[in-house]
Amino acid sequence: MKALKFGIACLSALFALSAHPADQAPVKKVNGVLVDAHGMTVYTFDKDVAGSGKSACNGPCAENWPPVKAGDAAVSAPYSTVTRDDGSKQLAYQGKPLYTFVKDKKAGDRAGDKKMNVWHAVTD
Repeated sequence: MKALKFGIACLSALFALSAHPADQAPVKKVNGVLVDAHGMTVYTFDKDVAGSGKSACNGPCAENWPPVKAGDAAVSAPYSTVTRDDGSKQLAYQGKPLYTFVKDKKAGDRAGDKKMNVWHAVTD
C-alpha cells in the first residue's frame, strides 16, 4: 500500500511540474510585428546572410543594434540561433539574426524600420 501511495505522489508531482508555464518566449508577434519580451520592435539586417549562422553586426554596430539574446531554451522553426563573434547566442528568424534598436525608447516604437535601407522590422 505504501508503494502505491508513493507512486501516486510521484505521478502527482510530475503532473504538477508539467503544468507550470514554459519560459517566456524571447519574441512574439504584436500587431503584425515581431517584438522582444519587453515589447520592443525586432529587426533584421540586410548584410546578414540567412542560414550562415553568423551576424554581420558586431562592435559599434551591435551597440546601436543590440542582438536579441537566444537564451538557453531550445527553439524551433522558424527560429534558430547563431553564434556571435563573442561566443554569445543570438536568436534568428528564418535564419536571419534578430536585433533591437537603441533609438526605440518604448514598446511599439519602430525608429529603425528601413534605416539606411538595410534594417527592417520583422513582419509577415
